[in-house]
Amino acid sequence: MTQVYARIPRNGKTARELAEKVGMSSRTAQRWTSEPREVYLQRAAQRHERIKELRAAGLSMRAISKEVGIAVSAVHYALQKDQAA
Repeated sequence: MTQVYARIPRNGKTARELAEKVGMSSRTAQRWTSEPREVYLQRAAQRHERIKELRAAGLSMRAISKEVGIAVSAVHYALQKDQAA
């Protein structure tokens, strides 16, 4: 499926809030505001590499979570996922 619409920033609002404001369905608002999957996967891979680098440098999971800007549980999951592969 190709994306027909250009991505519109949400500016901190949920898809539902945007949909209600402009009179469209929540699903349409999600489609219009979501980034393409390829872009998301590329960003996620970069974040995962950064987590591995920081862990190799000896940082704790809490320090990594603050540095990367994600939850400690997400750091833990990324590192566990890396070990399982």
